[in-house]
Amino acid sequence: MSIKEKYICPFTDFGFKKLFGTELNKDILIDFLNELLKKDTGEIIKLNYLPTEQLGHDINSRKAIYDIYCESKTGEKFIVELQKAKQNYFKDRSIYYSTFPIQQQAQKGDWNFKLNAVYTIGISDFIFEESKDDKQIFHHEVQLFDKNTQEVFYDKLTYVYLEMPKFTKTEEELETHFDKWLYILKNLENLTSRPNKFQEEIFTKLFKQAEIANYNVTEYAEYEHSLKIYRDLKNSIDTAFSEGEAKGRIEGEAKGEEIGLIKGAKKTAKKMKQAGLDLKIIAQITELSETEIENL
Repeated sequence: MSIKEKYICPFTDFGFKKLFGTELNKDILIDFLNELLKKDTGEIIKLNYLPTEQLGHDINSRKAIYDIYCESKTGEKFIVELQKAKQNYFKDRSIYYSTFPIQQQAQKGDWNFKLNAVYTIGISDFIFEESKDDKQIFHHEVQLFDKNTQEVFYDKLTYVYLEMPKFTKTEEELETHFDKWLYILKNLENLTSRPNKFQEEIFTKLFKQAEIANYNVTEYAEYEHSLKIYRDLKNSIDTAFSEGEAKGRIEGEAKGEEIGLIKGAKKTAKKMKQAGLDLKIIAQITELSETEIENL
């Protein structure tokens, strides 16, 4: 496959981790998080990357593998997840992932249960099914909420979701630094040069790091492979979900919604398997077991 784009796609595993997940580019991640969360955290000055693979309490427990996991100097934990295509129970998965940094704060002996804040950030390259009719709201910030008082009940557990397809501002319409970040995430791979509005030092560095021509042979090969996986995955899942949802609605009327969803998941898994994707990745996305996938 020949890559003709000038800049990498941030929605590939290689691209996302290249821009946000390395010590060299830690300041890029800090700038992004400050724009996304500044109302809640104050200014983030320093971050430490933590292991992205988190194990349960025993060998039989499910583990969590984050795209990026880091901690501020004041102890706040940040999970940053990139979601490339539709997935069953995406929100459930983000809630489950947030339990790991919560439990890890437990202390032996006498402990008063005071916790540091945990932020789970999901950047999605798709629109949530339940909010597809709302074209305006793409930035969701969720906390534990008291329905009776209409106030936040607990502010140390925050989930932020960005539905990137809903962000449609043009370069001329960009007003804030945060607007520019969203524009970059949405459009970087389609740009041929750095836009005039992006003259800040942090964006100068980002565009330099994102330029494919600056990569060595190994990096280029890794990106090419990552881009192929992303495009195959997105195409397979998006197509399968569309077909599976339509079929699931029909079957759901006769046999119940659950049967329709299972059949849709199997159809998705079969297409992904045919595309040559790893069984573990398919299992994680469809919630099917590897044995079920092998037998498709």
